[in-house]
Amino acid sequence: MKPYFLSMTYRIHAMQKSSSLLCNDDYEIKAEETDDRLKLRLFPKAEMEISSFSLTFDYDYIKYNRIFVNGYQSWTDSREYHPDEMMTVVNKLVRKKILNSPASRGSDMHFVPAETEKGTFHGYSYSYIRNGINIDLIGSVSERSGYTVIFFDTNKNTVTVKKDLEGVKFSEPAELLDLAWIKDEYNAAFDRYFEYMQIPPIEKKLHSGYTTWYNYYGNVTEKIVKRDLQSLVNLPERVDIFQIDDGYQSAIGDWLIVNKKFPSGMKACADAVHEKGMKAGLWLAPFAVTPNSKVFKEHNDWLVKDDCGQPLCVGHNWGGFYALDIYDKGAREYIKHFFDVVLNEWGYDMVKLDFLYACCTKPIHNKTRGQIMCDAMDFIRECVGDKLILGCGVPMAPAFGKVDFCRIGADMGLDWRRNPYTTREDVSTPNAIYNTVFRRHLDGRAFLNDPDVFLLRDNNMFMSYKKRKLIAKINHIFGNLLFTSDNVDRYNDSKINAFLAAVDKNKETFISAEMTKKRDLTIVYEDKGQRHTLCFNVENGRIKRND
Repeated sequence: MKPYFLSMTYRIHAMQKSSSLLCNDDYEIKAEETDDRLKLRLFPKAEMEISSFSLTFDYDYIKYNRIFVNGYQSWTDSREYHPDEMMTVVNKLVRKKILNSPASRGSDMHFVPAETEKGTFHGYSYSYIRNGINIDLIGSVSERSGYTVIFFDTNKNTVTVKKDLEGVKFSEPAELLDLAWIKDEYNAAFDRYFEYMQIPPIEKKLHSGYTTWYNYYGNVTEKIVKRDLQSLVNLPERVDIFQIDDGYQSAIGDWLIVNKKFPSGMKACADAVHEKGMKAGLWLAPFAVTPNSKVFKEHNDWLVKDDCGQPLCVGHNWGGFYALDIYDKGAREYIKHFFDVVLNEWGYDMVKLDFLYACCTKPIHNKTRGQIMCDAMDFIRECVGDKLILGCGVPMAPAFGKVDFCRIGADMGLDWRRNPYTTREDVSTPNAIYNTVFRRHLDGRAFLNDPDVFLLRDNNMFMSYKKRKLIAKINHIFGNLLFTSDNVDRYNDSKINAFLAAVDKNKETFISAEMTKKRDLTIVYEDKGQRHTLCFNVENGRIKRND
């Protein structure tokens, strides 16, 4: 194979925080180029801050290319684009309103500018340019030096790779970049990429389950848990995991103080699940705390602070929430303690860990956002040990190889719509579908993909049954953690059969997925030796072909 990087020319651009261009008197960068991998190491000659560091490659795009951009975190829309499309961006008025507010902290809008013209795109950690079954995969092998942001400009015929190095002063030699550029068939390219990251393949095995969230949300009670648990036992097939979501705790951050809706306590709930032959799962947002919590009131010193030394609000959920500093000794001991109780005293087998991005919204302790997130995922795995982790609201690459399951898309809506006046991370059935299909390459390589729930019930739903079954089908083809939130006691025979098909351990064989500019998505797959074609419009859910 011809060494790809050795045949390319690239331009390095580095700026000081003072906006002056760095010169060789300030630093030395040593490059190691082998086959399809480029490593850059910085040797500063004095303490320095780099506000911008990028490499630009020339690339000849053609109209048949499809450009995949990986969104910032679990919920960020991620899909393939035609070279002359306009990337999905937040409405200008909305962006201006929330740019410096907590609502923007779960997105990249406060540290990466939005695209302003057709043919320009950006993604995180890895992306690809596809031509048929072959791709150019551009991917960071490690995000420990900072997030890698990959920009595509089909108007200028360039690919630019930038590092988010904000907040770090360099005085010692440091790795800046470890980049792979792999030209190969789609699956072979991703296999090699994960080999470079030294993440072994994961056996693809479908896990079925139930979560309380998408029917009861924060109003879940112990009575509801026991009722829906018994309903699942009455099905012909047993699901694998029963998960209790947000609503059991007294406040966000006070995970061990159970509210009055669960009078028997959380250990009793886990025991009840185990008695029915299922694994017990519990939801937590381990880095998040709200002002009404005991931990916020008593341990303000554990929180990430803003530039004025005040607790930094990192999200608008629950009326606004704050983040624990994962490097603070007291905060770390607290996190270790509640995981120990949940997993070992209460006996839960899996934790769904949500809003994980909260810990890295601001560079702290001379560490970049990417380094903080990588350190956080290492810490999480250390705390949880060999119990199961379902990651959510987490930047993708730092979670690779650290979680067993991971949400790869937005929260599924109870209706089929998109709200254009919000962030790219908001609840959206279309965005959940895009990510389920176009992040399929992560399944069995980084973790097992959680495409979010399928819901077959009639009550508390605002889309047709045909669309509900379509979501279940898409999730079955592409996902390996398939949850519902239905009280299945209300199912008729038809819905029971649809549910059993959705959690069937025998999965289809995916063949191809192509999408037009009008968002008509055609999926070809094989099931029991027969080839099938499914075509529908992702934006409205209208099915055009299903044979």
